[in-house]
Amino acid sequence: MVNRPTHNARCCFTRRQIVAGLTVLPGALLLACNTSESTPTATPATTPASAGQAAAQPTSMPSPTAAPASVATATAVPRRELRIGVQGLPPNLDPHQQLSNVGTRVTYSIFDYLIRRDFLSGPQPGAGFALVPWVAKEWKRIDDLTVEFTLRDDVTFHDGSMLTAEDVVFTFERLLKNTPDQLREAASYFKTVAEISALDRNRVRFVTQSPDPVFEKRISSWGGWLIPKAYYERVGMDGFARAPIGTGPYRVAEFVTDERLVLEPHETYFGGRPTASRIVFQVIPEIQARVAALLSGEVDLITNVPPDQVPVLQRSQGIVIRSIPLANCHVLRYNCNHPLLKDKRLRQALNLGIDRELLIKTLWNDQAVRMRSHQFEDYGPLYNPQRPYTPYDPDRARQLVRQSGYDGSTIRYNNKPGYYTLGNEAAQAIVEMWRQIGVNAEVQLIDWADLPKEERMVGSWSNSNYLADPEGAFWLRWGPGTATQRDWWKPENPRFNELGEQQRQTLDQQFRARAFQDALDIWEEEAPGTVLWIPIEHYAMRDFVKWTPYSFYYMDLRPDNLLLAG
Repeated sequence: MVNRPTHNARCCFTRRQIVAGLTVLPGALLLACNTSESTPTATPATTPASAGQAAAQPTSMPSPTAAPASVATATAVPRRELRIGVQGLPPNLDPHQQLSNVGTRVTYSIFDYLIRRDFLSGPQPGAGFALVPWVAKEWKRIDDLTVEFTLRDDVTFHDGSMLTAEDVVFTFERLLKNTPDQLREAASYFKTVAEISALDRNRVRFVTQSPDPVFEKRISSWGGWLIPKAYYERVGMDGFARAPIGTGPYRVAEFVTDERLVLEPHETYFGGRPTASRIVFQVIPEIQARVAALLSGEVDLITNVPPDQVPVLQRSQGIVIRSIPLANCHVLRYNCNHPLLKDKRLRQALNLGIDRELLIKTLWNDQAVRMRSHQFEDYGPLYNPQRPYTPYDPDRARQLVRQSGYDGSTIRYNNKPGYYTLGNEAAQAIVEMWRQIGVNAEVQLIDWADLPKEERMVGSWSNSNYLADPEGAFWLRWGPGTATQRDWWKPENPRFNELGEQQRQTLDQQFRARAFQDALDIWEEEAPGTVLWIPIEHYAMRDFVKWTPYSFYYMDLRPDNLLLAG
């Protein structure tokens, strides 16, 4: 076994290096996915019904007997175990409770959606956007408010029971009726839903309160995982969270909190024969220990590889690196209710005092992407390419610190050790930059969520672009009805929440684009947080692992994306 060091608050920069920008990380990075010709190929995408098509023709699923080429090939290859070293695991396996980076990584292969985003479609495998039938073999829009799904008749849960429309209705009613605290975040994705009904054993109808421009994207994203009504009612919420069953390619065989998760194949999976005999997620918090475990053969794949380790691993025989820009941004969030952070001028100063460009060059070795405020280019017509990058202005920051009346008290920056790639190092560097603008700050290596609310000040966070629309990464994280506004920021300008509600209820993309840009102006003015960068995620694996990473933290281990050869 590999020793797992305890967490230390270490800084890779001196004060002089931070100020002068002298730190340089070694090695160049090959950004291409570096996959071999035997990497599994994607199932061809099927054109989906779009959000703007009323009464569209049903979208059809390819014949379930016609397995993708990669699946057919995989059946001839003897299966072997896949061991994955990860920085952490969720505290339980309820997919609607565990919407974190470490949670969705593992639940993605245990559960399924009605319709699914095909990440393997498009010009860059791993970042495709096409929506394709999955548990639902077709769907159609009846009108601007109504969508009907027709289910496949060969989908089984891990206990052998058949999935029916009643399970689909139960899944969403669990989120939307008498929602417990643990499910509030998942429920927020479906706040536009007014009614769900089973028309018969294989047909489900959703009716929204108003036209929803991203309804199909919601169904195919976080919160859309389907669960079994009968099993859940028998074991209850806690029992299900400890030992869940879904319809995905792998079932839970063993789960030890903070240690390991063992998955075994779901042999009757409708998507094809799973290609691994067993999958083990092993918690190895420190990156040095994960790298050592990979090189020694203790594990076959590791996650969250920082840029400085990439050239080291590339030089190692039998190891390949696969990389992809994430549809995710690292951010900071501020507890605006804390006495030290109530004045928005101090929060603005903290934002202006971060030299993101320097940190991307030095800490990330240019393997992260600057942002034009809280925007992703994937927003398409809702993205403003003319919006300035989030600025660095230390002189203005010092002025704002003085104007805010800041008294020199310590501001604590909370970061969960090892959770975010380079999170510890970024925290130390940012705190040093804040000292340069006159703010006394320190890093506390403890998760924001583990502190009493009144003690929270600054916390590391990330926002994922799971809807390819501001409704996902921005509004469902910072907008009306979110945990953000419930617990640590109440917008001073009521226009912010008005814009959030209005853009959610119209198909007019021009209006939605204007509303989003106006909201960004307010968000930057009130400064409840700030964006840092979009990370490029690196995975290292042994060369027999043929697998394509996605632009999310999902690890898709379905047979069309995983082959263990050799």
